[in-house]
Amino acid sequence: MVSDSSALSAQRAELAAAGVRFVAGWATNASNLVHAKTMPLERFADFVTSGAGMSPVYNGYSLDASIQFTPYYGAVGDLRLRLVPETVRLLGDGLAIGATRAVDQDGAADPCAPRNILERVVAEAIVAGFTPLIGHELEFTLVNPDGSLIEVPSWTPYGLGPVIGLQGFVDDLISQGAVAGVSFEQVHAEYGAMQIEVSLPPAEPVVAADTVVVAKTVIGRVARKHGMLPSFSPVPIDGGVGNGAHQHFSLSRGDQSIFAGGSGARGMTPQGESAIAGVLHALPEAQAVFAGSVLSGTRLAPGFWSGATACWGTENREASVRFLQGGSANPHGANVEVKIIDPSANPYLASAAILGLAVRGVASSATLPPEITEDPSGFSDEERAAAGLLVLPSDHRTVLDAFEGSELMREILGPQSVAALLAVRRHENDVYGEVEASTRSETLRLAWTV
Repeated sequence: MVSDSSALSAQRAELAAAGVRFVAGWATNASNLVHAKTMPLERFADFVTSGAGMSPVYNGYSLDASIQFTPYYGAVGDLRLRLVPETVRLLGDGLAIGATRAVDQDGAADPCAPRNILERVVAEAIVAGFTPLIGHELEFTLVNPDGSLIEVPSWTPYGLGPVIGLQGFVDDLISQGAVAGVSFEQVHAEYGAMQIEVSLPPAEPVVAADTVVVAKTVIGRVARKHGMLPSFSPVPIDGGVGNGAHQHFSLSRGDQSIFAGGSGARGMTPQGESAIAGVLHALPEAQAVFAGSVLSGTRLAPGFWSGATACWGTENREASVRFLQGGSANPHGANVEVKIIDPSANPYLASAAILGLAVRGVASSATLPPEITEDPSGFSDEERAAAGLLVLPSDHRTVLDAFEGSELMREILGPQSVAALLAVRRHENDVYGEVEASTRSETLRLAWTV
C-alpha cells in the first residue's frame, strides 16, 4: 500500500492533472450495499493515512435503510475508512473512486468488513501454497429511472438486435469502463428483456471484487446518461428471468493449475477434485452467502440455469458447480464456475467463501462425487435420489438456519460477519417475506443499484 507522503503527493498531482476534484472511498456490507465517504482531492493524503470516520453499524444496514444490530457493533464506537490509493479509478466529471480499508482507531482491521475478510482468506490460501484467481460475470436489467420496466416490442436472447438497439449504451459502457480501468471482456443481451451480461477478466481475488464495485458504478453512470437505471436484483421481475453474478475461480501451485494436467476427472489433479468437492459439499451451509436475500430463492429453481441442483458437470449450466476445461476455446485455462451466486451477494464474502471451502476441501482430501453429464432439472425424484442429488432449498428461513448452524462458515468468514449477514437477511424476511411476490420484486428492484 502506498502511504509515504512523496508518493501520495505525486498521485494527487496525477489525479489533479486528470481533472479529479473529489474522491469517494467505498465500503460494502453484508446486505451488499455500497457505502461511501467523499473528500476533496486536497485531502487525498489524509483520506489514505487517517481515513474518514464511519460508525461500525454500517455493517448492519438493511435494504430498507434500517440498522440491524449484533453483539459485535452498536451505537458506541468508530471505524476509519482509509482509502487504498492503488485502487483509485477515474470516473470522469471530476470524480474518482477507490476501495477503503476499514480499521479501528488503533489501525487494526475491522473483522466484519467484507474486503478485510477476503484479504485474510486469500492470505490463508497463499500460505497453503495456492495462487487463486477469480473472474466475475454480472447480469443486470435496464429499467426506467423510476424503476418501472422498459417496454420493448421484441427481444432476442443473445441476439444482435438488442445490441444494435442499445448500441449507444454499449459503446459508452466499454469506453467509460476503459477510463475507469475496467475491461469488459464480453457484453451480450441475456435471456430476459432488457437484460445484459458483462464478463470481467480473472484477477487476484481482492482486485477482482474491487473491480466488480467499479464496474457496477460505471454501469450505473452510463445507464443514467441514457435515461435508465440498472437493476442488480436477483429477481427484478416476478416470474421472469433472474440476474446472476457467477464467479469463476482457479487455483494454481506455481505455474500449474490444479484443475488441469492431472489424471483425475476431466484431467484434474487430485487436489483439483478435492477443491471442487469442498465447495460442493458445503453449498447448503454457504448458500446464504451466495444467494441469501429474500428474493434469491425465487431465482434458484431447476430449469433456470441458476445452478439449483447441488452437483458438478463439465459445461453443465444446470449444475451448481460448472467445470470448464482449458484449451484454445478457453484462453484463461481450466476453471470452476459457482453458478448459484446472485447480485445480492457481497462479492468479497462470496469469493472468501469459495476460496475458504476449496482450500479446506484440499486439506481434507474431500472426495469429488460422480460428474453429472445430463441436465439434472429433467430428473425425476427417483432418478435424483438414485444419483444422490440435492435441489438446494428455496425457502429463505431454511437457507438462513443452515448458515447459522455452520461452524465451517464461522471459521471462514468469522463470527462477526456471520452475525451481520444473519441480522440483515432475517430482517429482510421479517419485512418482505410475506409480501406478495410481484410487489416484493418491484419494491426491491433498485435495492442494489449503485
